Order: sequence, then C-alpha cells, then structure tokens
Amino acid sequence: MLFNYLHLAPDPEQTELLVQSGATCVAYETVTDSVGGGLPLLSPMPEVAGRMAARAGANHLEKTQGGRGVLLGGVPGVAPAKVLVIGGGVVGDNAPAMAVGMGADVTILDRSVPRLRQLDSEYEGRARCVYATKAAIEEYALEADLVIGAVLIPGAAVPKLLTRDLIARMKKGAVVVDVAIDQGGCFETSKATTHAEPTYIVDEVVHYCVANMPGAVARTSTLALNNVTLPFAMQLAADPKGALLADPDLLNGLNVHKGMVVYETVAKALGYKYVNPRGAGNVTPTPPVEDIHHKG
Repeated sequence: MLFNYLHLAPDPEQTELLVQSGATCVAYETVTDSVGGGLPLLSPMPEVAGRMAARAGANHLEKTQGGRGVLLGGVPGVAPAKVLVIGGGVVGDNAPAMAVGMGADVTILDRSVPRLRQLDSEYEGRARCVYATKAAIEEYALEADLVIGAVLIPGAAVPKLLTRDLIARMKKGAVVVDVAIDQGGCFETSKATTHAEPTYIVDEVVHYCVANMPGAVARTSTLALNNVTLPFAMQLAADPKGALLADPDLLNGLNVHKGMVVYETVAKALGYKYVNPRGAGNVTPTPPVEDIHHKG
C-alpha cells in the first residue's frame, strides 16, 4: 500500500507504473472531510506553499534576482507592488495574507461568489476580491508585478490560465509563481523547477515553478502534515481494507487498486476505464495506457 501525495492526472508515466505494480495507492490530495468540507490532508502543504509564494515572489522581484527591482510593500511616496492571486482556496487565502501583511496592493480572483464574499469579509477591504473571468485575468495580470497561481482541481490537472501570449505582454521583470505546478501548472509557460535552480525567464518574465515548495521548510511541513495524516495512517496500518470501506472520506483517497484506476477524475484525464472502488475486487484490471490509446 502506498499512502502519499500522488497527483496522478498530469503524470501518465507514474500512473501507468502504479497500475502495473498492482499496488493499492491512496492519495493524500483526494481524501475528503465530509464534516468540515475540503481536503484535510492537502491543506497543510498549500498553507505552507501559499505563505512561501508571497515571500518567493517578493525575493525574485529584486533586481539581483532578475525582477523589476520593486519592493513589495513600497515606501512612503512610492506605490507598493501589485500582486494578483488567481484562486481563492487554501493557497489563495494564505498567499494574500502574507502579501497584505507586507503592504502589497493585492487582488484575488476566484469563480465562487460565496468564497469571494468570505475573503472580502476576511480582508476587510485590504484586498480586492474579483470574480475570475478571462477578461479580469488579462486586466489584472497585465498590471501585476507579481502573479501567484493558486488554482486547484482535486485529482485533476489544472487549466492554463495565463497564456504564452499574455505572459509576453506582462511587465518586463514581473514575477509569476506557479504553486499549481504539482498539478501540471496553471501558466502555459510553466515547467517544474527545483529549490537548487528555482527560476527561469520567458519573455523577460521571471518564472518560479518549484515543485514541492514546502520541502524548503521541511521541519514545519513535516510536523504540519503528520498532524493530519497520522490518524489515517494508523487506520490503514491496522486494517487497510476495513479502513477504506468503513470511511467514505478515506475511500475517496483511493486512486489505484490492483491494476485498476478507481478515481474517476484521473481515469478521465488519462484515458483509463474508471472502476468504482467499492466493486473493484470483482473486476479485471485496467488495460495499460498504450493499449487503450491504440484501441482508441
């Protein structure tokens, strides 16, 4: 049994190998919480990454890092940097909190009006909360010094919200931080980078696309993650099958089981036959990806 972050939708190679392995694979990022709502095992890492994103963006706006040479909070007589956060989830709450705290001019875009109301109440006018349309993304991205991609679709690859053309029209020396890179990235020009070499430049825009950003603050991240994963790990260690069948929230974390893809979003994204996990013990394994693709 594998119990970990998997992010399979944008990773066909890993999915194929896990299918072939016959392992039972439970993904942290799709375990749900029917009482409180949300994704309890995913939340600690976006909390860390969201707070890091604002700091990383501020750092790379410095001229020595290839940025515009802008101080995030400005100084008396000089306007603060304009920060755009796309997505109002966990990252989209923690990133603005840090940016607002540093004195930036912050805008949050999201497609959920109830969530925008929530954020508007939380920030009390210190951040704009705007409905996300294609036009709004373009308008605020072109004005921004720093754009933080904070989009998440549980178990699926994220859409490309900043096109290559839009990136090319942004301010020279602006910074984009793609926190969604583990789900494939939400900018068309994104590619995963490392902590050792965190950035690259496209059309004079600095791209920070570090996969597993929380790894840089490993102690904080480990303790935060253990707080929420340990109870589930204990259940799985005691009785794997019983724990999954007894807890619908934990069962939602099951992505691959004995050669079958049992999480619908992953199956649709990668062209596998979806198998309902409650009936997975009575069906034949999913054919390999290449067989499905060859058969159309």
